[in-house]
Amino acid sequence: MGALSYILIAVALLAGAGVGIVVGNLYRKKVAEAEIGSAEQEAKRIVADAMKTAEAKKKEAILEGKDEVHRLRTESEKELSDRRKEVQRQERRIQQKEETLDRKIDNVEKKEDRVSKKIKEAEERLAEVETIKKSQFEMLERISGYTVDQAKAYLLDELEKDLSHEKSLKIMEYEQQLKDESDKRARNIISLAIQRCAADQVAEATVSVVPLPNDEMKGRIIGREGRNIRAIETLTGVDLIIDDTPEAITLSSFEPVRREIARISLEKLISDGRIHPARVEEMVEKARREVEASIKQAGERAVLDAGVNGLHPELVKILGRLKYRTSYGQNVLNHSLEVCYIAGMIASELGIDPTVAKRAGLLHDIGKALDHEIEGSHVEIGVDVARKYKESDAVIHAIQAHHGDVEAKTIVACIVQAADAISAARPGARRENLENYIKRLQKLEEIASSFKGVDTSFAIQAGREIRVMVKPEQVKDDSMASLARDICKKIEEDLEYPGQIKVNIIRESRAFDYAK
Repeated sequence: MGALSYILIAVALLAGAGVGIVVGNLYRKKVAEAEIGSAEQEAKRIVADAMKTAEAKKKEAILEGKDEVHRLRTESEKELSDRRKEVQRQERRIQQKEETLDRKIDNVEKKEDRVSKKIKEAEERLAEVETIKKSQFEMLERISGYTVDQAKAYLLDELEKDLSHEKSLKIMEYEQQLKDESDKRARNIISLAIQRCAADQVAEATVSVVPLPNDEMKGRIIGREGRNIRAIETLTGVDLIIDDTPEAITLSSFEPVRREIARISLEKLISDGRIHPARVEEMVEKARREVEASIKQAGERAVLDAGVNGLHPELVKILGRLKYRTSYGQNVLNHSLEVCYIAGMIASELGIDPTVAKRAGLLHDIGKALDHEIEGSHVEIGVDVARKYKESDAVIHAIQAHHGDVEAKTIVACIVQAADAISAARPGARRENLENYIKRLQKLEEIASSFKGVDTSFAIQAGREIRVMVKPEQVKDDSMASLARDICKKIEEDLEYPGQIKVNIIRESRAFDYAK
């Protein structure tokens, strides 16, 4: 075959390929058009189904909405009906109340009318009575010869005499009745409290005596040119009295804690034997620490013995200082413990919780521990200290009232007053100097003699009783009780004393003549 044949074959192949390509494109186009038509039909079918479903759901939603609206309308109508019934019921009640109120108003108006008529009638009768009374007074004035004022004054005088007699008799009767009952109860309570409390008392004063091994020690204590004794007095604030008393030195100070520090320091110096200013300073410092420790221990022991809990630590220290404080020779710490015990027992006997009473009894004289350092009475100082350390109002009031500076307004305050008087007034508890004792007796007699109708008066039994002799022509039997009460009141106002004072009024009539 030649080249032409190959060319014809190539052209034929190319023409067949082109025809094949055209035929293939036509076939693919026909197939695609068929698929597009089926897709459009499927889409139309899906849309139709969706429309049917949506229509069904729409109808269903409309039905549900209608049902809900019907239900809500039914509930609203029911609620409205209930409210309408409630309103009607309230209206009926209000109407009934209005009717009742109208009836009451009518009744009140009728009563007011009746009362007005009665008042008018009473006024008319009163005017008539006044007229009759006036005419009777005029008649009585003519008959008696007294004016109204004169007759009134005469009647009041007679009435006052009768009432004075009756009053005195009633006072004597009530006083005796109350005295019998209260004495019996008080004796029972106080005797039980005293029987259950036994305390040893140590008589202390403002001086302490330090024994010496020999009289040569006095010279060593004085030192060269008195330097040792000056050092002791300067460091302790205590006066050393070195006199002719054999083998003894007296320490004098009104401050008991300083006196105790000086006593311990001097005893240490004597036992050590080395006495010079540097050694004195060292021993005084040691003694001061010992006394502070002793004060703390004494306060803690007192709180433990009293059974009082929750005291502030500083208050315990101040309480311990009472170990070195005395009052009329009575140790104040022992006295405070005794008052604490007695107050607790009295409170228990009266059916009261003894905790507050014991606490107030233990702290009632706390101010005496600081009265050498702070201005004011021990009551004022004690109240300030108790208030500073957050004590209760009941305890503060008992401290404030235990000497009668203020009126006792609580049972605890009265109990502490009684316990303090019991502890201080029992024989041997306290002592006072002769001069003050005599002045108190004289003042007691002066108070009793100052009353009208008193002839003489005598203070007996160490001032615990005063016998008043009255003039029988001036003081009658029925006025003796009033006079005794007035004298007691005057003594309570003007005199300070421990315990109680009995006022005994004596009226005696005598008649005498001479046989010749």
